Amino acid sequence: MRQKKELTRSEEVRLRRDMEKTQRTKRAARVATRPAPPITTRGNGAAVASRRKSASNTRRRFQIALPIPSDEIRTFSIPQPRFGTRAISFLFVGIIGTLIYLAYSLPFFRVTQAQVTGNQIIPAEEVTSVMGIAGRPIFTLKPDDLETRLRLNFPELVSADVTVSLPNLVSVSLVERHPVIRWEQGGGYTWIAEDGVAFRPRGDRPELISVVAESAPALSLSASDPLNPIPFISTGMVQAVKGLAGHVPPGASIIFNPDYGFGWNDPRGWRVFFGASESDVELKMRVYESMVNSLTQRGIRPAMINVTYPTAPYYRMN
Repeated sequence: MRQKKELTRSEEVRLRRDMEKTQRTKRAARVATRPAPPITTRGNGAAVASRRKSASNTRRRFQIALPIPSDEIRTFSIPQPRFGTRAISFLFVGIIGTLIYLAYSLPFFRVTQAQVTGNQIIPAEEVTSVMGIAGRPIFTLKPDDLETRLRLNFPELVSADVTVSLPNLVSVSLVERHPVIRWEQGGGYTWIAEDGVAFRPRGDRPELISVVAESAPALSLSASDPLNPIPFISTGMVQAVKGLAGHVPPGASIIFNPDYGFGWNDPRGWRVFFGASESDVELKMRVYESMVNSLTQRGIRPAMINVTYPTAPYYRMN
């Protein structure tokens, strides 16, 4: 007696797939060998013959169902590039690096010289040289540092305003001190401004008040601004010199003595001193003339007259 063999689950699935594969193959063969349907045409015979001729020259297109199981078909796709945040960051860094390199290397952004305004004493070329900006990229310049450098190197400057702008422009606006006194001492001379600051003379200015000093004044002065130079003489001494300048005899020069202050060598044969204060200059001059008239009438020829204190003037014979 023949017993029926039981199939496993996997064998049943394999048998069913084989049967489906055989059916799809037969179905595809029938579709491929199916005759084309008849074509009816309208119109003249020449047009029909022309269309038939063109149709015979063109390639035919066939759609054939291949006997491939659906579960065995594998599709593929071309991967598309994805730009994440990291790639964008790298691109941004590269662009910034290129721009920085061009900014530091192109001559278009390098400074040649500064445009200086307000200068009457200091040459513009010297200003550019002290700042050290020639040939430097505009991005490396700091206006505050340049202003500090100018004021420390030029005591004749009251202020300096530096502006930097693209592509390579540096503008400098200066306010200078104007000299009032030509101070001679020890074989040399310097210029002194209204605030008592001394600075290097540039050229010759005959309009300045000439002072010949026996020694430097013994003063302890300080500057309110650390960038301002320490005054050489006080503002009161400057005003005293200006007050005496209109009374100096022709041919004489103002002299300075650290003990007696300012005065001059009178052409009549003595020295006179009026102190170092700017107060009571006119009163001191009247007292001095009265003393000279009194001494002349008495036939006294002093060696020195001191009118530092107009209420207590005195003279010396030697």
